[in-house]
Amino acid sequence: MTFTYPAVFTPHKEDKGFHVVFPDLECCEADGPDLEDALDEAREAAYNWLSVELEEGGEFPAQTHGEDLDLPEGSFVRQIMVRIKLLPDND
Repeated sequence: MTFTYPAVFTPHKEDKGFHVVFPDLECCEADGPDLEDALDEAREAAYNWLSVELEEGGEFPAQTHGEDLDLPEGSFVRQIMVRIKLLPDND
């Protein structure tokens, strides 16, 4: 299964890093010392969030359109795609 969610990247004030928040995934956040690492950390955070939701049988939230988000000054939106392979139960 492939999921795509918007992530809001906000630059750190003190260095070149970014803080990342997923508006649609409750409490799903990431951080990185630069944009490349922040993207990797965001992808991993979303993957973990979605995997737990899948294991618990929860429902996935609808994806908000990036243009519908109210962004803090200096922030921008990137779409983060996560692919989760569903394997048969081996129990």
